[in-house]
Amino acid sequence: MRIFYAVGGAPSAGLAGSQIWRENLYAALVDLGHDVVEFEFGLDRCYAHADPASPVKREYMDRVRPELEAALLRQVEAAHAQEPIDVLFCYFYSSFCRPDLIREVGSWGITTFNWYCNASYQFHLVEEIAPAFDWSLVPERFRLEDYRKAGARPLYCQEAANPRIYYAQDVRRDVDVAFVGGAYGDRSRYIRTLVDADVQVRAHGLGWEQLSAPLSEGARLRRVLGQVRRTVRGHRLHPPRLPGPVVGGSLTDAEMVTMFSRAKICLGFSVVGSPGPRDPVIRQVRLRDFEAPMSGAFYLLEYVDEIEEFFELDREIVCFSSRDELVEKVRYYLAHPDEREAIRAAGHERALRDHTWQKRLADAFADAGLEVGTG
Repeated sequence: MRIFYAVGGAPSAGLAGSQIWRENLYAALVDLGHDVVEFEFGLDRCYAHADPASPVKREYMDRVRPELEAALLRQVEAAHAQEPIDVLFCYFYSSFCRPDLIREVGSWGITTFNWYCNASYQFHLVEEIAPAFDWSLVPERFRLEDYRKAGARPLYCQEAANPRIYYAQDVRRDVDVAFVGGAYGDRSRYIRTLVDADVQVRAHGLGWEQLSAPLSEGARLRRVLGQVRRTVRGHRLHPPRLPGPVVGGSLTDAEMVTMFSRAKICLGFSVVGSPGPRDPVIRQVRLRDFEAPMSGAFYLLEYVDEIEEFFELDREIVCFSSRDELVEKVRYYLAHPDEREAIRAAGHERALRDHTWQKRLADAFADAGLEVGTG
């Protein structure tokens, strides 16, 4: 098939230089044998301003949207005239363009898909545009009915990993426990629990280094007063402070894959965002749940029931449900390297067999009644 691909390079505006989406989605489509034409536009800037709840972000997208729409129509039309386009494959928010523009592209005989992986807690950011696409690729099973109620056609398409990018490296396993990802929600408390249990742990990603930075006297006072108020009201306290050697900044894409191979145990967390005391706790299967096992990591994941559809627990990955259980399982598997190695190898094999982006996307196209590719 001939595919027009309109997806930015990075999953987060804060990960400067990351090309995770391109290395996963774009590269997998090419591997499947498709002729892929890339949209030439700075979509990463748009991802950073996708939420219109912020006046600054709304003003930015109001200004940039006409430029984005004109570029998309112009480039798709030109590519379609050169040789017919079969599929428009996007990662678009409602703020990116008007639904009628997507419908216009669809009227040219092009099947339109939108991939989106934040609907677990930000469905409202695609609710308006989703019905304009022929298909919405949805990795959150519990959100499928929300798409249908909005008038969209969802296809369940879980996240995955590209084995050309994520692979086991021949490096020394010199880190007992590692986590790669942002420092939000309860993650810092889990890491602090491991530190207090004398476990060698490393946490890399946005926000971790701030948890070890010295506080000014004013900040210390505000922190203490805030903790008192939150304790009285039953709210969660400030994130705990962490020793400098435990935390690090964001890793490059390549450094992240290497860290998966360096760690004896790789952690994963399933809670989305930073829910308040009255907010529902949302858990979902995440990109990391496939990247780490495919990179040859022993994976220890905060339990979410949907993961059992993709890995056999205690044979291919291991899960925990509390901080006490995390410490217990970390200590156990660090002390039992043979069991850890057997689970690591089985998880790696399962990821390579069943959880590649090549397979996910081929299955999604087949479910939509399209050619699945030859790769």
